[in-house]
Amino acid sequence: MQSILVVEDHTDQRKWWLENLGEVFPETEVVAVSSLSEARECLRGRPFTMAILDINLPDGSGIDLLREISMNSPDTYGVICSIYDDDKHIFSALRAGAKGYLIKDQPRQQQLKQLKEIVSGQPPLSPGVVRRILEYFSRGERQHLKDDSGAARLTDREKEILTLLAKGYSRPEAANILGLTLNTVSGYTKTIYQKLNISNRAEAVIEALKLGLIDQDMP
Repeated sequence: MQSILVVEDHTDQRKWWLENLGEVFPETEVVAVSSLSEARECLRGRPFTMAILDINLPDGSGIDLLREISMNSPDTYGVICSIYDDDKHIFSALRAGAKGYLIKDQPRQQQLKQLKEIVSGQPPLSPGVVRRILEYFSRGERQHLKDDSGAARLTDREKEILTLLAKGYSRPEAANILGLTLNTVSGYTKTIYQKLNISNRAEAVIEALKLGLIDQDMP
């Protein structure tokens, strides 16, 4: 059975997650807590498939907890759900290992829809977050996130594979579409990640957006 840890200090939001996550992930156990200390206690006792974290918690930042989860439990799929949609919080979360970033102000059913896209390999990113990412790079500040010199060195084949991965296709699916072996696609993917200095699919989406390989309004 899969398990999800929700760390949210607002009672109504925490209750809503408890009542509705089963719609997206059937037969999944959901554990909801309201503080970092409670979350750390839960994480000491068991691994979780996913963690949905608020940022502003009574005893600290959810981003700090996300960093701990990324280090100690790298298989846990970390998603931030926050009121903050500014560059500082978004990029701090991505650097800490977030594989998705949802904005609380959007309709809650939309949050569920975006989480559901995880099943097909697409990272849950609110439209507002994607816009902030595009704006960040358009201002010429991308060097503050990472050195992007590797992007210019991608081959046409690497760009094809990056595009498919960013659109949510799995490596086996990308291999089938391009008529390549899975080992070949995996090798290309490793090279792409090394050139772009990235480590997860959410960052691959950012790079694909920056290079114009996918549209910001992708489904």
